[in-house]
Amino acid sequence: MHATLLSILGLALLGALHAQDGVSVQTDFQQDKLTGRWYSIGLASNSNWFKEKKHLMKMCTTVISATADGNLEVTSTYPKGDQCEKRNSLYTKTEQPGRFSYTSPRWGSKHDIRVVETNYEEYALVATQISKSTGSSTMVLLYSRTKELSPERLERFTQFSREQGLTDEEILILPRTGESWRGRG
Repeated sequence: MHATLLSILGLALLGALHAQDGVSVQTDFQQDKLTGRWYSIGLASNSNWFKEKKHLMKMCTTVISATADGNLEVTSTYPKGDQCEKRNSLYTKTEQPGRFSYTSPRWGSKHDIRVVETNYEEYALVATQISKSTGSSTMVLLYSRTKELSPERLERFTQFSREQGLTDEEILILPRTGESWRGRG
């Protein structure tokens, strides 16, 4: 009985790891075209912090710039209460173009970040697998160059998030600052 339970857990873990391995990156990824200002339009996650904070989340601005050594500096500005807060992250490039790693200095979590698809001028779909001592979680972000995206792009984000095993309750189209929360599904 104990051995059966362990093998089932092992298969489940292997399936979760394989799911992220199956996430492909943008073909012919061109890092320089990803730089610039983006708006976070959609966010999906099965993490506990997302479930707890989802009702407070709003659209934020993210600026991506290349560093001298080829990594990405990612600066997000988002509303928190009646103020704006900034968060800086350094995404370290990997051998695979379009794939980056990041370790949170605050939480110690390791992030495997993949630019899944983008046309650079309109939208970018980014998948992140987050690992920490308490377990792992999945996050999908939808970036846009403007504060609006076509229904087709929003649907693609929702569809891709579901393909990553996320439920409709874990998928959020972010309201603009000053608007009330509206969920998907």
